[in-house]
Amino acid sequence: MEKPVALGVDIGGSHITAALVDLDTRTLINDSIRRMPVNSQEGKEEILGAWCDIISQAFKGIKNGERSLGVAMPGPFDYEEGVSLIKDQDKFQALYNINIKEELSNRLDIPLEQIHFINDAAGFLQGEVFAGAAKGNLNVLGLTLGTGLGSSICLKYKAIDADLWNSSFLDGIAEDYLSTRWFVKRYKQLTNKEVPGVKELVALVDTDYHSTRVFMEFGYNLAQFLIPIINANKIDSVIVGGNISQAFDAFAPELKATLKGNDIQATIKISELKEHATLIGAASCCDVTLI
Repeated sequence: MEKPVALGVDIGGSHITAALVDLDTRTLINDSIRRMPVNSQEGKEEILGAWCDIISQAFKGIKNGERSLGVAMPGPFDYEEGVSLIKDQDKFQALYNINIKEELSNRLDIPLEQIHFINDAAGFLQGEVFAGAAKGNLNVLGLTLGTGLGSSICLKYKAIDADLWNSSFLDGIAEDYLSTRWFVKRYKQLTNKEVPGVKELVALVDTDYHSTRVFMEFGYNLAQFLIPIINANKIDSVIVGGNISQAFDAFAPELKATLKGNDIQATIKISELKEHATLIGAASCCDVTLI
């Protein structure tokens, strides 16, 4: 019997990445990753043609009748039917109201029932629950911290987009305080100096008190954001990914101390799968034992 394999696909506004995933071991198959830039402002044929080229390359060696496909897509999107609802976002305008599932099925000769879609933020968390830092946890919150704020929630092993980026928080919305631009803005407020991003601030922690203060404030703010969400959803673990997670050691002490001070027992972990989480999470949608 052939071992169960599925192709995980991560589609972004400027790229497509695909890789084969062994559903038994829950790991990427060596040397199967394929990636290419895609201009999301192109026409329908150009975008779908580029996607299908990479998917076909990544499926090399897998016979047509045995191909299963899990695709992580940004929203808005009808993930059950496979229809793109993205408009007015300066990307994928040509795909609005197009049934992507049918297009991929016809172009790749893959049965409709073997093509699955998941929100990209949910795909990240699904990967961590399926094979990474959240494996075995029942109720999990996933955050991708970077230029924006991605969020997903997994209740009883099924991840969905939490769409928390624009939720009301402090004097604005969550993304105002939990993204790279907040670090840059806050450091300039304190020092009147500009830094490109979080990586540069980490390098200053040992010598610059203001940098340390920024990370402490971020950790405190993140805790205050998390407390009501953890309580409302009985979250037992929070998984942090994205570029800002690389600075975890700088803001984790204040984050954990504030949570503990508010009697929050949920564990806080950084992503184990990193950039592979979404690929594995998308492919896991093809695991018949989970569907």
